[in-house]
Amino acid sequence: MSKSKATPEPVSDLKSHVGFWMRFVSNHVSQAFARKLLKSGVTVAEWVVLREMYGREDMSPSKVADLTGMTRGAASKLIDRLVDKNLIHREERAADRRFQDIGLTAAGAKLVPSLGALADRNDHEFFATLTAPERQTVLGILKKLVQAHDLHKLPTQ
Repeated sequence: MSKSKATPEPVSDLKSHVGFWMRFVSNHVSQAFARKLLKSGVTVAEWVVLREMYGREDMSPSKVADLTGMTRGAASKLIDRLVDKNLIHREERAADRRFQDIGLTAAGAKLVPSLGALADRNDHEFFATLTAPERQTVLGILKKLVQAHDLHKLPTQ
């Protein structure tokens, strides 16, 4: 006895979605960058924290969370890892030991420009096929979407 199959509801093609193509490109760009970072011993999430701290005065861990859009717990875990790697120093405030200030160590400050150069090369490898005006158009569109949707959390994966 065979069951008759109902006609399935129409479903849009996966590749017809702008989001699919954005994620497709983004995943490949991010994964290539993560592979390049492996040699440095830093993850993409750690790079984001280091880059946001670069050139700034010492700050609280909560400020790092605010800058990156991470939860305080996630930022705290990353900070702990970066302290263990001697890329960030942590000091308790004399007035109140419950509060801490963190900043880049000399090793952390020295590492950021070389990782920035890696990020630049990775970006160039993926987007060199676009003309300068095309890159500016893509950037403008993406920034418009970020603003329209009030997006704040920095990509860390």
